[in-house]
Amino acid sequence: MIKPQFVIGEIYHIYNRGVEKRNVFLKDSDFLRFIYDLSEFNDEGSAIPLKLRQKRYEVEPRTSFAKKPLVDILAFSLMPNHFHLLLREKKEKGIIRFMQKLGTGYTMYFNKKQERVGSLFQGRFKAKLINREEYLEYILYYIHFNCLKLIDPKWSEKMIQDYQKAINQLETYRWSSHLDYIGTKNFPSVTQREFLLKIIGGEEEYKNTIKEWLRSISQKVKIEEFRDLTIE
Repeated sequence: MIKPQFVIGEIYHIYNRGVEKRNVFLKDSDFLRFIYDLSEFNDEGSAIPLKLRQKRYEVEPRTSFAKKPLVDILAFSLMPNHFHLLLREKKEKGIIRFMQKLGTGYTMYFNKKQERVGSLFQGRFKAKLINREEYLEYILYYIHFNCLKLIDPKWSEKMIQDYQKAINQLETYRWSSHLDYIGTKNFPSVTQREFLLKIIGGEEEYKNTIKEWLRSISQKVKIEEFRDLTIE
């Protein structure tokens, strides 16, 4: 896939999976580390190692670590063998720099922990420009709905069979920004949600739309209509 030209202010759906489709998140601590890295590496400066940063917090005020974000992280979803991000370019080459730091940093952590060497992710990340408002709303739901594959791998082909089970999955799956979008604090400092919530109409409207999508008999039509936005 040819990557789009990254432009400041534009929004992109970013995706990558483990090499040979292997799992890249094996335990809760791996998910947590990647989410920590989302925040830590979103900075123009070099990342401070976790242990050193913890020591410096003991002697310096948190305000001394003012960041200069490379991107706005609008949404994310982590699955055992892949991840989805919705990013807005904030600095020139911000997405490229951020993804390089994120991929390298997490790979170093994972390889050391698993006593392995080599690439962890399947080549360079994939990216898709999201340049229409209706696409923005759709891709947010698409990213958050990814966790439904864990209870029904082919849900997007045959539609939701158990509505309540799907709702329960969304409301108990920690490794995405969905909970923060419905007002349940999960990892609230990682994402910048105001922009999309304004488009959608707020947290309550987001909740209602999620329920409508899961109930809708035309859900499969909606998914096919925006098929070109997905990059799996």
